[in-house]
Amino acid sequence: MNLESWLIENTTADKPLIPASTVIPIRDSANGLEVLMIKRNTKLSFAEGMWVFPGGKVEEGDWIGADNDEHVAKKTACRECYEESGLNIDQTDLVYYSHWLPPIEAPKRFSTWFFIVRAPETTVKIDDGEITDYAWCRADEALERSHSNLIEILPPTWITLFDLTQFSSVNEAIDSVSSRGPRAYATKMTKTSDGLAAVWQGDCDYDPDTIESSSYHRLVMTDSVWKFQLGSNVN
Repeated sequence: MNLESWLIENTTADKPLIPASTVIPIRDSANGLEVLMIKRNTKLSFAEGMWVFPGGKVEEGDWIGADNDEHVAKKTACRECYEESGLNIDQTDLVYYSHWLPPIEAPKRFSTWFFIVRAPETTVKIDDGEITDYAWCRADEALERSHSNLIEILPPTWITLFDLTQFSSVNEAIDSVSSRGPRAYATKMTKTSDGLAAVWQGDCDYDPDTIESSSYHRLVMTDSVWKFQLGSNVN
């Protein structure tokens, strides 16, 4: 993925992209692969009350001594992870997982790097301020809690959890992600007969002039269960 050209293609002059970074800590357990999720305070101005992975926007100090954008993003990911969960992550262990851009209509457009990492064997510590709760859980359990309206998550979190359900161990997840490389998601929103949907490159509603009408790459967000659709003639 040529990140620089991809970002230029998806940037508008009136809404500059805000660099941000997220880390997905995973661990092996007796129940299978588990991921750390944290709950944001309901009084925050962005993603309030949502269950997310540790992360935040790039701060001015993160640029000091950084060689390139990815280096900056890794510094931010490690700093935010420590501030929000108490987990001290080594930058060299981070694996570039995905890159997310929100729709043009979003009030703030964060250009967010997602990294995956084996979690250190230390106790999670939250500040009970910006972050009010945390949980280690399997990806499928987190999705089920979301579908049961027990937790609220955003589309990037949902897609990440959905992808993680295919892995049974930390080694398998990291080896697979390292081999396939990062995935890029520049989100567009559209209304479908099934409900509101987030669509990405490869979907017929993403670029109707060049993509076949039967091609899908979307997350349909109904009031009950969200559904990921990928490929042609998806039911």
